[in-house]
Amino acid sequence: MIRVEGLTVTFHSGTPMETRALRGLDLEVPSGQFVTIIGSNGAGKSTLLNALAGEVSPQSGRVIINGEDVTRWSAPRRSALVARVFQDPLAGTCESLTIEENLSLAAARGRRRGLRLALDHHVREEFRARLRSLGLGLENRLGDKVGLLSGGQRQAVSLLMATLRPMAVLLLDEHTAALDPKTADFV
Repeated sequence: MIRVEGLTVTFHSGTPMETRALRGLDLEVPSGQFVTIIGSNGAGKSTLLNALAGEVSPQSGRVIINGEDVTRWSAPRRSALVARVFQDPLAGTCESLTIEENLSLAAARGRRRGLRLALDHHVREEFRARLRSLGLGLENRLGDKVGLLSGGQRQAVSLLMATLRPMAVLLLDEHTAALDPKTADFV
């Protein structure tokens, strides 16, 4: 469950450019619910997602996930509870790493991990099976750098990364924008 209490986020505070993106926002989303946030440009939708993910620190208020106050948790710490898919397919993956390496990092989300990515045969086969389910032929490209993929393929990998492990919260920011109609329907 997500509970937001009195959340206020202000950018450029104390300057002529001061913008209050969120003003005392209260929100409660029960576990298992799918919620769509609709609003015009500049309404604070992305700011809310950033605050939930820990990318933006609020000036006041609280973010509570599954009963735990995570307001002051860093984004890396919060990633044990929150997975996210960005609208921009370049934002959710690391282009200089392979598909397999990106998936390995996602599988270790929220846990301490070193530079060595240890993959056994079973994990690699699980990655192949999950990639195969996308129907994009990526299961045969585990060793390819993500930077070589199209935007839609990258977004599909990003979606897979976000759902590899069960998360308390999955944030989707126009996640099908870069996908072709067939893949978007599948998602």
